[in-house]
Amino acid sequence: MKVIHTSGMQDLRSFTPTLCQLMDVPKPKFADQVAFAELIEASPNKKTKALIYCPDAFGLHALKRYPHLHQKIKSLSTHEISLRSMMPSVTPVCFASLFSGLAPAQHGIESYRKPVLTCQTVFDAFIAAGKKVALVAVKECSVDIIFRNRKMDYFSLDHDSLVTVKALELLEKDEHDLIIVYHQEYDDLLHASGPFSQVAEWALNNHTQTYELLVNAVKNKWKENYVIAFTPDHGAHVNPTTGLGDHGEDRDEDMSLRHFFVLK
Repeated sequence: MKVIHTSGMQDLRSFTPTLCQLMDVPKPKFADQVAFAELIEASPNKKTKALIYCPDAFGLHALKRYPHLHQKIKSLSTHEISLRSMMPSVTPVCFASLFSGLAPAQHGIESYRKPVLTCQTVFDAFIAAGKKVALVAVKECSVDIIFRNRKMDYFSLDHDSLVTVKALELLEKDEHDLIIVYHQEYDDLLHASGPFSQVAEWALNNHTQTYELLVNAVKNKWKENYVIAFTPDHGAHVNPTTGLGDHGEDRDEDMSLRHFFVLK
């Protein structure tokens, strides 16, 4: 496991050019951020398959609070990347930047709203390159909505556990080159009970266990030339007025992230 502290503290926008370069796919138009150079250098062979796991709100704040979860995720990965979220640090803004390589002012989502993106995204780039893409997410969440109207396979499920089941089914069928798996349980529960409540901790454990399931399933099915990524969108803090969890501010708890990669 190698921990990479990016120069100048790169942000979510660097994920799209990184994935495209790893997979030898031309990046989306206007996605001009620099890729994570250390990941590119560590993987000279081009990848043919990718699985991206997106656990909402699983920021550095949670890894610091629960170091055993941090250690578990590290043990499953080959690389750990330090990076920053986007402002405002809310789900549709952040995942739009993650999967387009663009700042909010460029992709058009600058607050908590869920329009279908019309800019080019990593999904458009993969489709144009002849790759088959699947997006598996909780029904009517941001990720389920904002990337619609593209020639890819959408799977919308009622809750996280069904998302996991569908993702494992897709891996077993092995018909896709890129699979996106989104979970939202921790984000839901931190707002309802606080970011470090017992049920919120339970959700973080679930996300960690899901990552392990997905990593093991990929290793069993895809024997070489693949990438797996663990890519949360933002973190969270305790709202001093309500005592509950919140995010969206330019503060370290909301903005500091770690992404994890498995490069094979």
